[in-house]
Amino acid sequence: MSAAGQFERGTDGPRVILVGVDGSPTSLRAAAYAAGLARRQRARLVAVFVVEPPPPMAGWVPDAQVVARDAAAQVGEELRRELQPAAEQLGIEVELRTAQGDPVTELSRIADELPADAVLVGASEQAGHRVVGSVAVRLVRVGRWPVTVVP
Repeated sequence: MSAAGQFERGTDGPRVILVGVDGSPTSLRAAAYAAGLARRQRARLVAVFVVEPPPPMAGWVPDAQVVARDAAAQVGEELRRELQPAAEQLGIEVELRTAQGDPVTELSRIADELPADAVLVGASEQAGHRVVGSVAVRLVRVGRWPVTVVP
């Protein structure tokens, strides 16, 4: 705690590191980087998989929401299967959380709830994010914790 009585982040290095994962190559690189950082800093690693709600037009296609939900469940299970053995091999504590909603909102909420000392995400591979803004750019704009973007 600082003199003002507020939580002071990262004074002796991060104690809790949050990494956003979605199964993409860049998010898996971010998870690997975060795991190495957690090992070196002896920090707790919290991986967060955010399932985005299907777009409104998905209702126009029969069974689209069921397919989207099943695909998200499959990605979540694959992440769980990959993270635990890797964490055991590195000798780190890792927790996988799943949330549903907007990735920036959910990652921010969980980072504040923990509280996280650092947030890591993979760089977006989608061209449209240059215009609208990627999860990484939006997290940096929130500006409550250091954000590392892994290419």
